[in-house]
Amino acid sequence: MTAVLPVSHRIALIAGLAVLAVPQAYAADAPSPARQIELVRMVRQDCGSCHGMRLTGGLGPALTREALADKPLESLAATIFAGRPGTPMPGWRAMLSENEALWIAQHLMRGFPEESGPTPKASR
Repeated sequence: MTAVLPVSHRIALIAGLAVLAVPQAYAADAPSPARQIELVRMVRQDCGSCHGMRLTGGLGPALTREALADKPLESLAATIFAGRPGTPMPGWRAMLSENEALWIAQHLMRGFPEESGPTPKASR
């Protein structure tokens, strides 16, 4: 008899496997200043269409510093890059590198900058 994992366990397993690709991004450089501006715009507009234009929640959960405080960075980056199977959250791998997904995750956890604000400091 084959055991069938509940959907929540399957999602966690898939997300965990996706995380395996993220650690190599830690060694990569931050995106260029011009790309950082593009990424901020993408998050504010594209992610904001589901997570709210201020990232305070909507169809998707809030992506504020407070809402993400107890979430692992690697898991957040993996979700951005690979999506969440069985949910409306798509993976953005066609538009982002793993390093860029990690950069976005780091900045979401700090409090994401405004689109019109200064370019965020480069980070690792």
